[in-house]
Amino acid sequence: MTNKYLVTGGAGYVGSVVAAHLLEAGHQVTVVDDLSTGHRAGVPAGAEFVEGRVQDVAKWLDRSYAAVLHFAAFSQVGESVVDPEKYWLNNVGGTAALLAAMRDADVRTLVFSSTAATYGEPATTPITEDAATAPTNPYGATKLAVDHMISGECAAHGLAAVSLRYFNVAGAYRAADGVVYGERHDPESHLIPLVLQVAQGRREAISVFGDDYPTPDGTCVRDYIHVADLADAHLLALDAAREGAADRRVSPGEHLICNLGNGNGFSVREVVETVRRVTGHPVPEVVAPRRGGDPAVLVASAERARDRLGWRPRRADLAGIVADAWEFARRGESA
Repeated sequence: MTNKYLVTGGAGYVGSVVAAHLLEAGHQVTVVDDLSTGHRAGVPAGAEFVEGRVQDVAKWLDRSYAAVLHFAAFSQVGESVVDPEKYWLNNVGGTAALLAAMRDADVRTLVFSSTAATYGEPATTPITEDAATAPTNPYGATKLAVDHMISGECAAHGLAAVSLRYFNVAGAYRAADGVVYGERHDPESHLIPLVLQVAQGRREAISVFGDDYPTPDGTCVRDYIHVADLADAHLLALDAAREGAADRRVSPGEHLICNLGNGNGFSVREVVETVRRVTGHPVPEVVAPRRGGDPAVLVASAERARDRLGWRPRRADLAGIVADAWEFARRGESA
C-alpha cells in the first residue's frame, strides 16, 4: 500500500538513505530540511523537497501524511559541549513544535532517530533498552529528553511511536537509480570516514585515542551498523506502528524503544586495518591520550528490534561496510 510520509532532516546522511528506501518501496515522500547540516544533493530524486526548519513544520504537515520520520537534529558531540543551547533549542524545541503540528494535523505515527548516546557509559555490555540512561554530553541529553517527550505524547494523545537508538552508523547505500548516499559531515567526527580520508591522502594520520583500554588490542571497541540496515529498521518500524501483526504491533499510546546494532564489536585498530586491506593504501596512525567519556566497549543488544520489528542486520561484515563507504569517498562526494 502506498503511503505519504514526511521526513524531517531528510537531506542528511541517515535521513536521505531512509527517504530513498521509502521511495523504492513505492511511497510518497516529502523531505523538510533547512540544509544547515544536510545537503540538497542528498535529497533523493522523486521526493518533494521543502527547505525549512522543523520548528515551522506545521506549514507543511497535514492529514494527508500517514506518519513522520524525524531526523532533524544536530549531532556533533563536541559542539554540543561548547554550545549546548543550540542543541536544546533545535533538538528539543524543534521536536516540541513537531509534536504540536502532528497533533493539529491528526498524524498519529512517529519514528524517531534516537541514539546510543542516551546511555552514556554503560556498566555492562551488550547494552539493552532497560540499561540506565546517563548521557555524558548535551547531545545525548537532548535525545533522551526527546524520548521522554515522545513517551508523554503517546500516553496523553494516543501517538504510536518508535524510537530507534543507533550505535555507530557507517557505510553507504547505492539506490535503485544508481545514486550513492554516504556520509559528508562537516566537521567529520566518525571513525570510518576519518580513516578513509587518511587513505585518500586528505589527512596525514589517524589519531587513536588511547591504546591502554581493557580490550584485546587496547583500543576502544564499537558496534558498527550499515546505514542500509538502519533504513530497513525504519520501514519495519513504520509497518509495526501502522499495520503490524498482532505480536509486533505498536499500538496507539505506546512508545517502543529499540536499540540498533549488529551485536558485534570492532576495535579502532581493527577498523584501521580493515581500511588498509579494502583500500590498498597505507594508513599511518598516531596514538593520542584517551578522550574523556569514551567507554572501552559499546556493543548493542538488538533482541527487542528482532522480536518486535522482525529486524536483523544483513550487512554486518566490517569489510563490506568499509568497502561501501570507500566507494562513496572515491566519488569525491564526502567533502
